[in-house]
Amino acid sequence: MGEPIKLDAPFDRETARSLNVGQPVLLSGTVLTARDAAHKRLCELIDQGRQDELPVDLCDQVIYFVGPTPPRPGRVIGAAGPTTSSRMDTYTPKLLAVGLRATIGKGYRNLAVRQALEEYGAVHFSAIGGAGALLAQCIKASTILAYDDLGTEAIRQLKVENLPLIVAYDAHGNSVYPCEPQP
Repeated sequence: MGEPIKLDAPFDRETARSLNVGQPVLLSGTVLTARDAAHKRLCELIDQGRQDELPVDLCDQVIYFVGPTPPRPGRVIGAAGPTTSSRMDTYTPKLLAVGLRATIGKGYRNLAVRQALEEYGAVHFSAIGGAGALLAQCIKASTILAYDDLGTEAIRQLKVENLPLIVAYDAHGNSVYPCEPQP
């Protein structure tokens, strides 16, 4: 796989298009968190034509599909392992259309998401499932930005340092998975 690429987030379409499937990445900078419930709320606003009311600017942002556990005393965050990406497949194309540049999760993405990644110049990274405690060590700060009532599923801004990822789906229609599930 080669040496990991050091990448800062957020990043633009040109940067996303420079990434290729299978490349290891060490991501630093700021990323957002969101899972099912937050995705649903964001897409409801988009569907109602109220995109200007989104609680966060998604342009060139990275969303990590994670619902971190509460932190232990002295820690920034609890375990922060990736959620199954396919749970967000219904919502992802709409978020990519408004400028989202990348997502992070685990597992397959459906055909509509893969086509949207290519159309909008975005990528999907895979993080190591089952390694939430290890991945949490890469998170240096966590701030709730929106939907506090959702608890662990609130939208957060994380400051990450060298978060280890793999480009699982690139902006050119390629997948790291040798056998995609059938629709």
